[in-house]
Amino acid sequence: MSLLVVGLSHRSAPVSVLERAALHADAQVKLLQDTVAAEPATEAAVLATCNRIELYADVDKFHAGVAELSTLLAQHSGVGLDELTPYLYVHYEDRAVHHLFSVACGLDSMVVGEGQILGQIKDSLARAQELHTAGRLLNDLFQQALRVGKRAHSETGIDRAGQSLVTFGLEQLALGAEVSDWARGKKALVIGAGSMSSLAAATLARVGVSEIVIANRTAERAERLAEILNDAGNVVARAVPMDSVSDELTRADVVVSCTGATGLVLTAEAVASAAPGVGAERGWVARPGADGVPPAPTRAAPSGTTARSLAEPVAEENCPLDLAPVQATAGFSVLGEAAVAGMAASELEQHAAWVDNAPRPQGAVTVVDPVQEADVIAALAATAAVIGRVPERRRPEPVAEIPRPTPSLFLLDLAMPRDIDAAVHRLGGVRLVDIESLAEASADAPMAADVDEVRRIVADEVAAFGAALRAAHITPTVVALRTMAADVVANEIARLDGRLPGLDDKQRGEITQTVRRVVDKLLHAPTVRVKQLAAEPGGAGYADALRTLFDLDPETVAAVSRAEDSTTDEKDRGSS
Repeated sequence: MSLLVVGLSHRSAPVSVLERAALHADAQVKLLQDTVAAEPATEAAVLATCNRIELYADVDKFHAGVAELSTLLAQHSGVGLDELTPYLYVHYEDRAVHHLFSVACGLDSMVVGEGQILGQIKDSLARAQELHTAGRLLNDLFQQALRVGKRAHSETGIDRAGQSLVTFGLEQLALGAEVSDWARGKKALVIGAGSMSSLAAATLARVGVSEIVIANRTAERAERLAEILNDAGNVVARAVPMDSVSDELTRADVVVSCTGATGLVLTAEAVASAAPGVGAERGWVARPGADGVPPAPTRAAPSGTTARSLAEPVAEENCPLDLAPVQATAGFSVLGEAAVAGMAASELEQHAAWVDNAPRPQGAVTVVDPVQEADVIAALAATAAVIGRVPERRRPEPVAEIPRPTPSLFLLDLAMPRDIDAAVHRLGGVRLVDIESLAEASADAPMAADVDEVRRIVADEVAAFGAALRAAHITPTVVALRTMAADVVANEIARLDGRLPGLDDKQRGEITQTVRRVVDKLLHAPTVRVKQLAAEPGGAGYADALRTLFDLDPETVAAVSRAEDSTTDEKDRGSS
């Protein structure tokens, strides 16, 4: 076995990298075709989900295979190899099998135990079969992974260790409340009609929303999903075209989006514009040239307040950067290093210009030299770049947080790349849960005791699969040996006929059967034992030893392998 997997997931890479590396359907097809066309790989399959991208291949050389698969992933994802490499993981042979079986059981999911991954593995196998990039190894591997995943869910309580991504996301939206209590009576908008969106719609119906609107680019799929929901009788559902999303957003309390779009489906500006009650309640003001991203919240000045003195903190009104207030005094002191850590000098200068232009009492004398302050800003940025933080000039002063309104619009983004602008996080009165926040929330999720049982199942299945694969590897050699023995018997019986032409059929039959029994008994113990030895770790060399000892024709062995692979392919096509 020369199974190799190269990939990245939510465990190895930040969501921002996963989002950029996401592969749409056409890119997955091209990646598979290019992989099997590359020299080290003979089979290939891609497992691409919202939180993982993995390329599986049967390779003849490990190091060349790793280099080629990594390069192909970088080329087709659009993320440079140098940038992608630190986030890639590599598994080989038994460790690759262990990894896929763990994934199939939900042990490697963002939400432990979720079952959606089984459908995604099935789709991955079907795609590879359709493109004829999956041979005997990957067919056997993925089909066994599906069986192992189903076994884990049926024999253990792994389902109790976690929920589907949809359920977990709704729990995060509910902020600790019972999801059914939180959802009861709400109106929901579901954008997309694929498997994840369909699951979201069914889950929303189950937890008690009063209405579900399905928006999808393909009207037939949206109408079909709405029809299914209406037939279930738990909710009123209807389908709308995608260009109605803005209108429906004004009526919705909950929005779930999971499409295959490569760009944003909902921008922050669209959310604020389509839900004017939300925007007004949250106190956001429009700022030209912000690409739809709302600025920092406005703090209203108390009634009767006039301009502030230079010694007072400057308010955040329309600050071009979302920073804590800065004292307008000589020396440019920042209130809290975390607010500006890692900022470029140009951004610090932008903030400083805002401070310089803040309202001041008439006749007040400016004590800050702009040239001197600019030098201080540049020095501060340079120091921060070297030491990794912004040095404090004085003890940070506490800054009162602006209380955020209670959310009245809830958004759940399950797409990768994201459907909903991350800037929505900054909108008060709106709660957005996306893949990134789900990853953070699930990092400390408790593990159920059933997880250990599933791990034992995975370990047993990996050992059994490896043994079966190694045993299967020697089978063509054993078949070729027995074929050679049968040919020897047939040739010797033919020679006997020439020497003893007077033998009748009964005598000839008895002699033939006796010779065959002798050959079978001589070969039985060695062939049984060599299969047992080959099934053990490190047993791959026994096939070579058998070919050498009996001087077997390599082409005969290869012909047996091709015949078995052809039979396996026909069976797989019939079952898919």
